[in-house]
Amino acid sequence: MNTPVLEDMTRTEVLDYAESEHAHRLQAERNLVAAAYQWAMLHHPDRAASVSKRARDRAIPAGAAGTPLVTEYAASAFAARIQTSPYGAKKLIADAVDIHHRLPRLAAGLKAGTTRSGHARRVAEATRELTEAQAAWVDAEVHGVDAEVHEITDGRLAWSRFLAVLDGKVAAASPELAQTKEHAASLERGIRMSRINKHGVATLTIRDHITTLMATDIAITAVAKALEARMPAVDLRERKLAAFALLTNPEAHLDLGVGPIKPTVRIDLHLTPDSEIARMEDHGPVTVAWARQMIAHVAGHVTGQVTVLPVINLANQAPVDAYEIPAAMRQAVHLIHGGDIFPYASNTTRRVDLDHNLPYSEGGKTEAGNLGPMTRTHHRIKTVGVSTTLPRDHPLARSPRGPLPGRCDRNPQAHDTS
Repeated sequence: MNTPVLEDMTRTEVLDYAESEHAHRLQAERNLVAAAYQWAMLHHPDRAASVSKRARDRAIPAGAAGTPLVTEYAASAFAARIQTSPYGAKKLIADAVDIHHRLPRLAAGLKAGTTRSGHARRVAEATRELTEAQAAWVDAEVHGVDAEVHEITDGRLAWSRFLAVLDGKVAAASPELAQTKEHAASLERGIRMSRINKHGVATLTIRDHITTLMATDIAITAVAKALEARMPAVDLRERKLAAFALLTNPEAHLDLGVGPIKPTVRIDLHLTPDSEIARMEDHGPVTVAWARQMIAHVAGHVTGQVTVLPVINLANQAPVDAYEIPAAMRQAVHLIHGGDIFPYASNTTRRVDLDHNLPYSEGGKTEAGNLGPMTRTHHRIKTVGVSTTLPRDHPLARSPRGPLPGRCDRNPQAHDTS
């Protein structure tokens, strides 16, 4: 194999080479999915005359229920050739078959080279428990029918944000299945020590109702702040550990006089009248039935009081004649964008800077349409000129060495609770 001498390349040539190799890798992954599908077809029990009756009887669906049968150990030889376990090859084959038979738009995207294999495989896995019609609906939703929304599966949308969209679509496709999974999760609550403890440090896992743990974290943080005077050289993380120890075993620690703590838990819940699925920020899709139970839980066990905050009208955000950004406008910008707008960024929290797309010093207004959320690092990269936001309806990045494939700025969840 002839490998270019990287040491002799210029900066631009190194970037061109890396981009080319990256494209080859993505196509190789698509080709592997196609090969896995063909391998499954070659191992249908009716296609091999040498297959025994016992092997025919033990044939199983290659993917979801209703997909073509495949002989029991078909994955073994394929696994050996691609240097993975039979289990890993079996998963690859199942994904490939489901994509071909249940997700036609993603299958077409793989063939055209516009869909990443990892994204298509994740959709196949996530929809395996759905019916064929439900899977086809998710396929249309995540891949789209026009160029406007292809960024969901072509890699421009960060992986974590892609998963958030996918989880919502799967829940919307089958609210009954989503509710079943919520019930199953509610039965898995408890506390346990991790079996993997190294270097004198252990992990304690606590699973409970989300609002209970949110309130607990607020209480621990309050006690940790009260410990600051006694532990000035210790950061907040360690003080929270000390607070946890104090709260769980108060008789072994000095009384700090903190007094009763009544934490206020804020839940940002996005609902629409025609959907049984809501979206809970920093958590994911939940059923409306679960949301009702959650509100009852909060009212009865956490604070004893539920306050509904007014809904912000995104279409009625007047600009302000100042560089500083009002809290209501910050909220509106978050709801519009849903997270960091820097290409491929994954951050969806509210703990970000709001950047003036057209700088305030150059006449840019402080208004929702001219503000974009970015992490501090991404904000600095843009500020020093490593990348520039182009004047389009969505930001594209242009580095000093050429354009980057930008991510569509449209928040897939802003107006879609599914």
